[in-house]
Amino acid sequence: MKAIMLEKIKKSLSKGKRCYWVLLDPDDFSLREAAKVAEESEKCGVDAILVGGSLLYSNHFDKFIQALKKASSLPVIIFPGDATQLSAHADALLYLSLVSGRNPSNLIGEHVKAAPIIKQTGLEPIPTAYMLVESGAVSSVEFMSNTRPLPRNKPELAAAHALAAQYMGMGLVYLEAGSGALQSVPSDMIKAVRHWVDIPIIVGGGIRDAETAKEKLDAGADIIVTGNVLQKKDGLSIMRDIARVVKEK
Repeated sequence: MKAIMLEKIKKSLSKGKRCYWVLLDPDDFSLREAAKVAEESEKCGVDAILVGGSLLYSNHFDKFIQALKKASSLPVIIFPGDATQLSAHADALLYLSLVSGRNPSNLIGEHVKAAPIIKQTGLEPIPTAYMLVESGAVSSVEFMSNTRPLPRNKPELAAAHALAAQYMGMGLVYLEAGSGALQSVPSDMIKAVRHWVDIPIIVGGGIRDAETAKEKLDAGADIIVTGNVLQKKDGLSIMRDIARVVKEK
């Protein structure tokens, strides 16, 4: 299987461009609301839409992705909470290995379950080192994965995990403070990871304004992800502000 989406991401970043992705949890948006967000995302310069959640109550995952694809031409990438969150209508999925934890289910177990389905659907799996970072609150992914996040004051520990992931062939590193994070990923941690790895760095969780997004980009992030901010009354306005900052980098 050709790594089309991963190559597009790398090619864009190689030209000096930074990227902005928005994350939509199917539990938080109706199909109509999701379509509106997709339309607005494309208008303001968002580069891709992530879809997924730690625990899904809704049963419209496939229709949700189809609605996004119909509403915009942006790539839709699955951000799976487990092996059940798959759809042939997506452009790719982040094949997440929770390398910051020691739970074998999240390191390889769910991947084995998903692999045959991914093969049959033709989805492009993007090997991604997923790293939880202490954020001041217990996130859903921390609780569901039964893993401890990396300490905020240990940037060298994060750097070592990221480098190991790169050596194992991962295509991306995702530093995640988690949904509803009280604090975003520390900039000195991003800098440490950037110093040691050559692969693209994604940073998400706790980014609620353009100023914070700029701070993470200045520290070395290649891709910024926001999620919960879109549920605010002025969420679309904040998204536009962040998109403008990212495009200016």
